[in-house]
Amino acid sequence: MRISTASAFDSTVANLQRRQVALSEAQIQLTSGKRVLRPSDDPAAAAQVERALAAATRSEGQQRALDAARNSMALSESALGDAGNILQQAREMMVSSGNGTYTDAERKTVADNLRGLRNDLLAVANRGDGSGRYLFGGQGSDGPPLLDASGGVVYGGTSGGMQAATGEAMPLSLDGRAVWLQAPDPAHPGAHVSVFDALDQAVAELGTPGRTAAQAATTVSAGLAGIDAAMANLSSWRSAAGEALNRADNIGSRLSQAKLDAQSQRSAAEDLDMVAAVSAVQAKQTGYDAALKTYSMVQRLSLFDYIK
Repeated sequence: MRISTASAFDSTVANLQRRQVALSEAQIQLTSGKRVLRPSDDPAAAAQVERALAAATRSEGQQRALDAARNSMALSESALGDAGNILQQAREMMVSSGNGTYTDAERKTVADNLRGLRNDLLAVANRGDGSGRYLFGGQGSDGPPLLDASGGVVYGGTSGGMQAATGEAMPLSLDGRAVWLQAPDPAHPGAHVSVFDALDQAVAELGTPGRTAAQAATTVSAGLAGIDAAMANLSSWRSAAGEALNRADNIGSRLSQAKLDAQSQRSAAEDLDMVAAVSAVQAKQTGYDAALKTYSMVQRLSLFDYIK
């Protein structure tokens, strides 16, 4: 078999170029720390990287939604606690107004104080979450959900509640109608009590002059029944908000673990084994150096070097 000088040179140069390309790619992988830089490097691993990246991105989105729900429930729980304190003050005033020695002027003072507490309670019921939504707006409300109308406080929102897109049920708002206007009436099963109606009625009757002690006692009894029913209902909703916060913590832990798992899968698919990579670069470097030395020897084996 006869091998021409040109063929030997071309073969040697081609081998040099292949070794140079392999060494360059190994060096790029080593400096980037990534085994898979392009889908063509490892199509199966690249697909696994994309799936892991999508899972991590989905977990991050759900975590943001969960944070919004957690903030809303924390604010709702705080608002319901404030409302409970206001009603406790109203209850104490209502009890004091039942004093048989009170004059009309003293009962009117109590009525004025109750009216102030009632307005404070309405402000709490219309409290926002700081991002443009109302805590008790139900499924949505363009303005304050509880409106002070001529016939009493009415609900202007949409009944129900919004859910956060966390993959698991997590409330983003509470139903203001059920919280404030539909407290179960223990004295009349199936009936409901509006805390604002109870307070408005007590304010109107206590502010009416000339009422007898018996009539005042009836007003106090009815007012206390309404306030107690409202307080029990608010306590129930506050407990529900607290349970939602506990559930948010559990969901958050699962989302964090899911994101960590996705990151681990992505790392396993695309990250480089640095020890093996350094060894491979050194081996390729040694092979390339040997090829260069071989080329320099082959380059001198030309007929023209002997006849010139």
